[in-house]
Order: sequence, then structure tokens, then C-alpha cells
Amino acid sequence: MLGLLKTTEMSKQLPKKAIYTKFQMNTAAKEKIDADISRIMIVNEIAPNKVNIPAGEDVKSFFVLLVSLKKKEYDEKTIATLSKLIPQNILFILEYENESRLAIYHTKVMQTAWMQTEEQKVELKGLNLDTVWENIVIAVGRVNIETGNTLDEQIEINEKKQKFEKEIAKLEKQARVEKQPKKKFELAMKVNKLKKEFGDI
Repeated sequence: MLGLLKTTEMSKQLPKKAIYTKFQMNTAAKEKIDADISRIMIVNEIAPNKVNIPAGEDVKSFFVLLVSLKKKEYDEKTIATLSKLIPQNILFILEYENESRLAIYHTKVMQTAWMQTEEQKVELKGLNLDTVWENIVIAVGRVNIETGNTLDEQIEINEKKQKFEKEIAKLEKQARVEKQPKKKFELAMKVNKLKKEFGDI
């Protein structure tokens, strides 16, 4: 899958019951996973002996998990939960019928757009698995790293920017419909203040 080397391929089912038992999950958490996911398979293992790329300091290997979804509108928290439960770096292929999207948890859940599963491709770029993993996070999360920032710093900055953009859009909408001139002016001032803070990020 994903255009990865044959040497990385495997086919091992991860029974949901085994996950529930191992991590002693409560009923609500089990029900959330059951509502979204029908099956979990390990389909690739990216390790030095399989791809001829040395291990990194942090990433010694990582797995590709094929997650068969019961519905296209799933809860992102389910993916975050699985990532936290399984003590490995994981690239998820979330598949519904013939379509899929890639997902990864790195400080938060990041996902690609939906596309035909057979068209999904991943490149292993990097001198070791640390950089390979970082490049996959960048690709999946569409992170554009600005000069001088680390990946984590850039993700944090992007999140702040998104929050500012949402807040600015909300206030601008309120200002448009506000009838009272004084309130309208106050909202406009708030928008300008936020835009200045946004520009400083």
C-alpha cells in the first residue's frame, strides 16, 4: 500500500477486543471506537532492515495501520485515542468504501483530503527515520515550516493563527449585523487589535 516497498508489507489484524483488554478501556471509550471502526490491520512496518534507512534518535521504526471505517463522518478523537494507546509512531490510512485519507497524530490529529485508496502514495524522504517521519508529518499536515522554526513550533504557530482567524471572522460577522454604532465601533476595534496580534505571530 501507499507505493511502499514490498519488504515493508505485512497483514496483521489488531483485534479491537485485544486493544480494549490491554488498555482497560471504559465502556464509553469502547463504544466510540466501535461506532467508527470496523477493523484495524497493520499493513506496513517501516524499519531499517526493511527500507535500508537507518533508525533515528527518536524514531526507530513506525507502522502503517489500515483502519476500515463504518462511516465517513467519524470522531477525530478516536484516532487520537488509538495513537495514544499504541506506543508506536503510526501512520493511519482511514478507509471508507473505495476512498481513504491519511492521518497522523503529532501534538494533534492531522489529516489529508479524501481520495481514491489506490492513488494514495507516501514518500520515504530523509537520511534517517527521524527525518522520514518528520517529512510524513509535514506532508500529511500540510505544514509549511517557516525559517528558524522547528516542526512543533510551526504546528503551534499554525494553531494560534487558525484560532485568530476564527475569532476575527466571528467578530467581523457580529459587526456586520450590529445596529448600535457604539457596539459596532467596539467590535471593529477588537477586530483591528486581533489583526495586529495576528500579524505579530
